[in-house]
Amino acid sequence: MQRRKFIRTAGVGTAAVAATGALAAPAIAQSAPEVKWRMASSFPKSLDTIFGSGELFTKYVSDATDGKFQIRLFAAGEIVPGLQVADAVQNGTVEMGHTASYYYVGKDLTFALDCAVPFGLNARQQDAWWNWGGGRQAMNDFFKDYNIHSIPCGNTGAQMGGWFRKEIKTVDDLKGLKFRVSGFAGEVLTRLGVVPQQIAGGDIYPALEKGTIDAAEWVGPYDDQKLGFNKVAPYYYYPGWWEAGPQLSAYVNLAKWAELPKSYQTIVEAAAAKAHTSMLSKYDAQNPKAVRELVAAGTKLLPFSAQILEACYNATNDVFAQLNEKNPKWKKIFETWKPFRAEEVLWFRVAENTMDNFMARQSAANKL
Repeated sequence: MQRRKFIRTAGVGTAAVAATGALAAPAIAQSAPEVKWRMASSFPKSLDTIFGSGELFTKYVSDATDGKFQIRLFAAGEIVPGLQVADAVQNGTVEMGHTASYYYVGKDLTFALDCAVPFGLNARQQDAWWNWGGGRQAMNDFFKDYNIHSIPCGNTGAQMGGWFRKEIKTVDDLKGLKFRVSGFAGEVLTRLGVVPQQIAGGDIYPALEKGTIDAAEWVGPYDDQKLGFNKVAPYYYYPGWWEAGPQLSAYVNLAKWAELPKSYQTIVEAAAAKAHTSMLSKYDAQNPKAVRELVAAGTKLLPFSAQILEACYNATNDVFAQLNEKNPKWKKIFETWKPFRAEEVLWFRVAENTMDNFMARQSAANKL
């Protein structure tokens, strides 16, 4: 009896579906609003890893919302120049941006702590500071003054020191050098006689080729090879001591962020986290092959001398000290960031560096 009743009831349900043509949509789909945003990137499309992480981010947001939340990505220059993304997000020209915070140190050097400062945190340490060391709250309190909510959205890992038209052996060789270098590093290198130049990625090659600049840093072997810097500058130095683990950011206009449903905010955070790890792992996978090919093609791969690194380290600490005296926003964050860095470096000395250095010796001895 009960079985026949169930079959009759099920039949009514099936008929209702046939009449309406569809099953009821899930509750999340019914309540999800249609949202269309624009996202300005600081990077050209030719940089498939950095620009590509922005594409991956927008795809995840769309897929996770069944296409209800669409974010259209624009390369540098399509809406605003690459170095004006923060302004575009702040004033609402676009809802979002994908950028590197140290591009905006002209506004306040505190911006750099969201990305990288000289002799700062590596990629894993930056993540640790952001997620567990108070970085997220500290930086977004700072960004409120710029109408921005910042979310980590990529990291390149430790970068290279750049391409030079002439060999750099001593600190004296830096004097008068016109060097395309981003953000905070320019403040440090100025003290050593360098003339820093801030130039967007797509404009570096012609400036280096024409001799408008003497040297340029960008990211690392994979991107640098694609941009062809080895064709116009033979000396490739490492490490990029100003970028041990530069974090890229998804900037969201603060008012637009507040308008999003909580579910959409969660999806944006998750999509940015996916893009974040994808970028770093891709660089780690692609850089070894690229650096081998560059050296095989004649690139002279050289380390900065210990003298140069020491001079840059000392100059960096001088800049930090001056900022602590003059910039209360910087000081507020730096006073917690610095001891966190000390603890991280101590821990990495114990296990990570010991293991890495041993494996490096095996590699040098051709035992791998």
